[in-house]
Amino acid sequence: MTYDSRPDTYAHIQQVQSLLARAIKNLVERSLAHDQSKLSSPEREAFDEMTPLLAATTYGSDEYKANLAKIKPAIDHHNAANSHHPEHHTDGIRGMSLLDLLEMLLDWKAATLRHNDGDILRSVEINQTRFGYSDEVKSIFLNTLRELQCA
Repeated sequence: MTYDSRPDTYAHIQQVQSLLARAIKNLVERSLAHDQSKLSSPEREAFDEMTPLLAATTYGSDEYKANLAKIKPAIDHHNAANSHHPEHHTDGIRGMSLLDLLEMLLDWKAATLRHNDGDILRSVEINQTRFGYSDEVKSIFLNTLRELQCA
């Protein structure tokens, strides 16, 4: 009697499909909840005032950082309410899950679309220094952006 691997392979495929469905459900929930805290106080007022100014500045510039500093309480509130920000976690990016990282990366991409001179590749570079992730993580981010046709 010979071993037929197909039943075990089908079971494995079903297990992976079930786990991926769990991840997809999580991502859908994240997509629905993303940045909802910006729609109410204290964040809304701050973002009403500063979003046009931030859009006109270059991400990471001194002017950009000065504008963010003006709404630091709202930014702190936002980071505390949203796990896709490294500042949400006591150990920064190291405290994040892959799902947090994916939401963060796509948030960065969407943010570049709000800036007059937004550039996701430049943002990944700046944020490597800002958040201290490795070249390997940076490569994963860049590969993901290419795979999703976002770069």
